Amino acid sequence: MPIPNPTPTFHFPLPAMPSAISRAVAVIGAGAAGLCAALELRREGHNVVVYEREDNLGGTWAYTPQTEADPLGLDPTRNVVQSSVYASLRTNLPREVMGFRVYPFVASGKPGQDPRRFPGHEEVLEYLRDFAEEFGLAEMVRFGREVCHVGKAADNRRWVVKSMRKGGGDGDDQVYDAVVICNGHYSEPRIADLPGIEEWPGKQIHSHNYRVPDPFRDQVVVLIGSAASADDISRDIAKFAKEVHVASRSAQTDKFGKIPGHDNIWLHSMIKSVDREGTVAFHDGDKTIADVILHCTGYKFYFPFLETNNAVTVEDNRVGPLYQHVFPPTLAPWLSFVGLPWKVVPFPLFELQSKWIAGVLSGRITLESTEEMRADVEAFYSSLEAACIPKRYTHQMGESQFEYDDWLAAKSGSPPIEEWRKQMYLVTGRRKRSVPETYRDQWEDEDLMALAYQEFKLLKLSVSSSSTDL
Repeated sequence: MPIPNPTPTFHFPLPAMPSAISRAVAVIGAGAAGLCAALELRREGHNVVVYEREDNLGGTWAYTPQTEADPLGLDPTRNVVQSSVYASLRTNLPREVMGFRVYPFVASGKPGQDPRRFPGHEEVLEYLRDFAEEFGLAEMVRFGREVCHVGKAADNRRWVVKSMRKGGGDGDDQVYDAVVICNGHYSEPRIADLPGIEEWPGKQIHSHNYRVPDPFRDQVVVLIGSAASADDISRDIAKFAKEVHVASRSAQTDKFGKIPGHDNIWLHSMIKSVDREGTVAFHDGDKTIADVILHCTGYKFYFPFLETNNAVTVEDNRVGPLYQHVFPPTLAPWLSFVGLPWKVVPFPLFELQSKWIAGVLSGRITLESTEEMRADVEAFYSSLEAACIPKRYTHQMGESQFEYDDWLAAKSGSPPIEEWRKQMYLVTGRRKRSVPETYRDQWEDEDLMALAYQEFKLLKLSVSSSSTDL
C-alpha cells in the first residue's frame, strides 16, 4: 500500500528562544533523548555538552551484531553493549507518529533507504543522524566519553561530571550548572525469577543479547514476555527453531495453545517451575523439555554514575522521587531526567520534557516549589497504591501518555499533541492486537495519514517563510 509522497526535508536551524539566563548544562547520552535535549537546551540559550559513551550517536538504535559475554547481562564486570536492537527489528509505530514534531519522520527518498511506514532500525538511526545534522547537534557531543561520576561540586550548587575515554584512561572533570540524564533504559536486563532455575541444564539468554535466529535452529525455545520484542522475536526464532513456547503473564486463558498461522508457536501462562531434567512447567498445566529460555522481560533503570546522597533512588524500577517523571524535588531544576516513561510514543515526549527543562533552567518557566513538587509526587504514589499498581509500573503510561504530553505542552508553551497522532497510535495498537502478522503493511488510517502529511507540509511552509524573514 503506497504512502503519500514524502515531504522534502526542510533545512533551517531553528532560532534560539529568548532566554533570561544561560546555564552550562551537561547531557548524559546522545541517543534520541539526549539529542533532543541538546537541541532544546541550545534553543533556550544554554551552553551544552553531551557525553556519549560510544563513538557514534543513536543510542539503542545504533545496531551492532556484538553481544555481551554474559548472555543474561547479570555480570557487573561485563563489557556492556549499549544497543538491544535485533537484526530484524521494525518499528511497532508508523514513522509519522514516531517523529519529533519539529522534524517529521518522512521517507526521504535517498538511495537505499527504507521507505516503509514501519521501517527497520537502520532507517530510524538514519533519521536521527539527519536530525543531528539538520540542527548541528554533533558539534556538542563528546564521543567516546564514558561518564563515571555525576555528583555535587564542592560549592554544593553546581555539578561535577567525571568522564574517561571508553576503555579507561584520559580522565576529565568538568563543572556544570545542571545535568540532564538521557542514558536510556535498554541495556541493564531484568530477569524472570524461576523456581528450580539453579539446577535447570539448558541455556538462558536475555533479549538484550538476541540478534539473529540462526543459533536456535532445531531447538525448543521457551520465551518469557508479552511486549513487542517478545512478539517479534518469537516469530523470528520460529523460522529456525523446532518449537517456540511463549510464556505470558498477560495472555488470556482462551488464547492458550497454538498461535494461529504458526505450526510451531504455542502460547502459555507463566512458568510455574523448571527442573534438572530440562522440563519447563507452565501454570496452565502444560510442560515441555526445552533447550533455551529466552527472557524478553524488560530492563532496569540504571544510573551507576549518579551520586545524590539518596535524594534519587531506584527501587523496584521506580526512579524517585521525581516530579512528573523529570525533576527530583530537592535537586530541581539542576538535575533532571528525560525519557523514563515507557509504553509511550517516545520522541515527541522527549521533545516536550526537554522544552520544559530548558525553559525552567533559563527562568522563562516557573517551576513549582519543593513542597508543591513533593506533595504532587506523594499524591501520585498514593494513587498508584490505591489502584494496586506495583512500583515497577510507576513510569508506565500507555494511553495516559497524551494527558501527560499535553500537560508538558501547556507548561512549555507548546501546542498540544496533534489529534491525528493520538488516533494513529490508538488505531495501530488495536490492529497490532487483532492482526499482529500484517498490521505493519496493511493499514486502515489513510485519513489520519492525509492529516499528518498536510501538517508536515504546513510546517515546511512555515519554516520556509520564517527563513525569509531573517
